[in-house]
Amino acid sequence: MPQRRAITGRSQEPRARFAEELRLLRNGRGVSLRGVAEVVGWDASQFGKMEHGHTLGGPEIVEALDQYYGTGGMLLTLWELAVADPTQFREQYRRYMILEAEAISLWYYAVSAPPGLLQTAGYAREALAAGWLTVPDLEQQVEARLGRRQLLEGDTPPPFRVILSEAVLRTLLRDMGAWREQLTHLVEMSERANITLHVLPFSAGRHGLTNTDVMFLRLPNGRVVAYIENDLRGELVEENASVELLQRRYDSTRDLALSPAESREFILRTLEEAPCEPST
Repeated sequence: MPQRRAITGRSQEPRARFAEELRLLRNGRGVSLRGVAEVVGWDASQFGKMEHGHTLGGPEIVEALDQYYGTGGMLLTLWELAVADPTQFREQYRRYMILEAEAISLWYYAVSAPPGLLQTAGYAREALAAGWLTVPDLEQQVEARLGRRQLLEGDTPPPFRVILSEAVLRTLLRDMGAWREQLTHLVEMSERANITLHVLPFSAGRHGLTNTDVMFLRLPNGRVVAYIENDLRGELVEENASVELLQRRYDSTRDLALSPAESREFILRTLEEAPCEPST
């Protein structure tokens, strides 16, 4: 089959296309970044970063630009495509991200950090910076991680069951304000109808997933795949026998965990105990 010819000559990659459209629209108006900022609000440097693809911005700023340029929702549509685009993730995660977006239910066990779907911006930024990411890659990956949270939004979000090792709640951020925000976010997420959150206390002892972060995805065809991860790499597990073994380990781990109500209280106590001053 011959390769499809680009009609407009514009980028076919969602993030680059979004940035390109912003530049074209502003240049078409004949205004400077400062001129846009004076009318729309926000800082001119924010618009510059968006036009160079260093950041996507949030929905509020994109809606404001949509109104300013009179594009009838086009910019917001391009922004949504850019946020959801799996190519913005590092290559080894892309196939998993595609499957995650299709999943009709998800369940997760976390060893030492909240799952990306439940992370705040402050937590994601500090966690990714610890992996030696630097600006602008750091900000791009933070936005990509936060964009995944849209999976749990909407009218019919998929059910998501999470088991957090107590280590997740004991491994603080350097920024205590960001840490308290993350704990508060976990409490709020635990109250959602589609999210079931368990805490596995240290007193449960060792178990089949002691050193393994694992996410399970049930796909529309009923097939279940798993994704296991450590600090260096992740692996998509699709072979049925291996997935079944991981599921049995997950089920036995869940049997050791606190109930959702007990888990919520556990997180609230942890939040009350968290210091308000910066960690040193």
